[in-house]
Amino acid sequence: MVDMSWVAVSTKVRRSVLEKARRYGINVSELLRKALEVVKRRELEELASLAERVAEGLRKASAAYGEDYVARSVREDRAAR
Repeated sequence: MVDMSWVAVSTKVRRSVLEKARRYGINVSELLRKALEVVKRRELEELASLAERVAEGLRKASAAYGEDYVARSVREDRAAR
């Protein structure tokens, strides 16, 4: 289950930086929310890497045990249930 609740996060910045951001029309809260989206990108990169490792393992298994090894293993697993 994905937790979709929100939490408040606070940080300290120099007053001058915040004043300049406001002067330039920068919404600091929105900027920080967007900056933290890097977490989502990293998670997707990690999942893509995992998927590639699994695919590589399947390729190696097929090469070592024959082309239909993966399909045969899946069928056997399903039949055992």
